[in-house]
Amino acid sequence: MSGHSKWATIRRKKEKIDAARGRSFSKVIKELTIAARMGGGDQEGNPRLRQAIDAAKAANMPAGNIERAILKGTGDLEGVNYEEVTYEIYGPGGTALLIDVTTDNRNRCVSEIRYIVSRNNGNMGESGSVNWMFQRKGIIHVPLSADEDSLMLTALDAGADDIRAEDDLFQITTPPDQLEGVRSSLLKAGFAVESATVAKIPQTYIPLGGSHARQVLRLMDALDEHDDVQQVWCNCDIAAEILEAE
Repeated sequence: MSGHSKWATIRRKKEKIDAARGRSFSKVIKELTIAARMGGGDQEGNPRLRQAIDAAKAANMPAGNIERAILKGTGDLEGVNYEEVTYEIYGPGGTALLIDVTTDNRNRCVSEIRYIVSRNNGNMGESGSVNWMFQRKGIIHVPLSADEDSLMLTALDAGADDIRAEDDLFQITTPPDQLEGVRSSLLKAGFAVESATVAKIPQTYIPLGGSHARQVLRLMDALDEHDDVQQVWCNCDIAAEILEAE
């Protein structure tokens, strides 16, 4: 299994588990707000906002909440001034993690993240210490019912790097700046796009089992539960049965 598809399989399984446990609307609202602030309130001209709106709808967020978050981002309604920060972490078993945060109080946030990390067998790294281990890639998921040959031709012609089947989906990998173009081409060709987002994918993976796997999953869960944490990326390779058991 390639690194890209390995990451996607692990992440998708974990996201399903997290979704079943429930996820705070506050994370989605923050992403809507900052996406609108950075790129404007028109989702047609702001791919990041479109992705945030898709995530909000997937979380069953009411349309009114979505609209208010966007208006706060564009400045049409008074709102909180958020900033984005990425923390670099050394995790259990020699793993590396990137923590994407959106916060209105950086000092409070870093103190709380440091506490969570230290309580879960990890250490905060300096800027640049683990970021180099990850690549930014566009990831698109299309239902496995799609015609593979036609999907491959359309995706590759539009600028995709790779396509492969994983579980019940095709995963298409793109350069970050080609994500929106590939997505648009797939939609125009009649393919159903389940998700399209930019991810931070490890260049290499650390196989984990036993206590180290459980420690990393507990660390990722604890970070995910923090309202300021938007995404947790890790270069761990954990068997599906361990993920599901947790």
